[in-house]
Amino acid sequence: MEKSSKYKNHCRWHSVLAIFLVLGISITFKANAQTTVTSSKMISSAVPFLTISPDTRAGGMGDLGAATSPDVNSQHWNASKYAFVDGKSAVGISYIPWLRNLADDMSIMYLSGYYRLDDQQVVSSSLRYFKYGNITLTDVNGSPLGNQSPNEFSCDLGYSRKLSDNWSGAVVGRYIRSSVNVGSEGSEVGNAFAADISFFYTNSWSRHRLDRTFSMGVNFSNIGSKISFDGGNNESFLPANMRLGVGYSMDLDKYNKIVFNADVSKLMVPTPNQTATEGKDGEVTVSINTGIDKSVISSIFSSFGDAPGGFSEELQECQLSFGAEYWYANQFALRTGYFYENENKGNRKYITAGAGVKLTSFILDFAYMIPTEQNHPLANTLRFSITFDIGSMMNAGR
Repeated sequence: MEKSSKYKNHCRWHSVLAIFLVLGISITFKANAQTTVTSSKMISSAVPFLTISPDTRAGGMGDLGAATSPDVNSQHWNASKYAFVDGKSAVGISYIPWLRNLADDMSIMYLSGYYRLDDQQVVSSSLRYFKYGNITLTDVNGSPLGNQSPNEFSCDLGYSRKLSDNWSGAVVGRYIRSSVNVGSEGSEVGNAFAADISFFYTNSWSRHRLDRTFSMGVNFSNIGSKISFDGGNNESFLPANMRLGVGYSMDLDKYNKIVFNADVSKLMVPTPNQTATEGKDGEVTVSINTGIDKSVISSIFSSFGDAPGGFSEELQECQLSFGAEYWYANQFALRTGYFYENENKGNRKYITAGAGVKLTSFILDFAYMIPTEQNHPLANTLRFSITFDIGSMMNAGR
């Protein structure tokens, strides 16, 4: 009778959580199905591939990760989480077919890993590769000039350390290379260097013999040099970004756990300022000041107060992500999330869903993106990841 009662309780939790996930997706989709696109002062930067979520777990939770539990892909979101990661070492591989509604040969590949030096220190590294596919070049008359296969990649190395029982910090150095403009007259490969600085806080306790965990994190990423594609005559900012996140997880019973997370992020890049001047003949001249003459440090600090529309427009430049994750027996996961970007600053709004299975030595993850607009370029975006727990594999081989 006791065994039957436990089984019924487990089934009840499964039903409740399944209904929660389905209703969350349905309600969010209906609430945003009528969104329309408008144009305004969008912030732009070079090498935007650095801001694309490269891993599947985060992709199933609305593209967030500043305060989620540590995993092999923490390098992109908040490298300081590695200091609290379980295990000795791991390697993860992610593959994302990108913009499948526009092209069938664009993709993002991501390789990441970490190695624990001791109880306090972890080193990590990652490699991100963005393939644009085959592009046919033409002259001003439309005559073909040949084909190019541009690509961009970044590689980085990080170091994270516990600062106390609850706090950790990390620094990451990054090299960036882009050949996206190669083939144009006078263009060349762009190179740049950048760094991330991050901090993470986590605190766990028990209530009624069930574990609870609260976490928060901050990551300042891609802070570095400008990048040029013409030998330095014209430069562009890297997508320097500030990300803040909070998370809360709780055990529902011995087998079931649910996690809630939220992130807010903002590009620390100048907002374009458009001005119109009317001449004596009545002709109006429109000019746009991108702020590229500013230094990197000056542009970062001024980005919090340079929006022409004032504080309200500064708030519009913040991107929001909300996500939930359910685990059964720490082996099977279901995920959902929502990403919001203001209609004046890009208008990306989409729902995400994902699943994962965790075995002894590896984890398989899958995620799917559902834009709230029809015929959106991001529709049908799939993500696939596999994580190998090197430490467990070595112990199993002994």
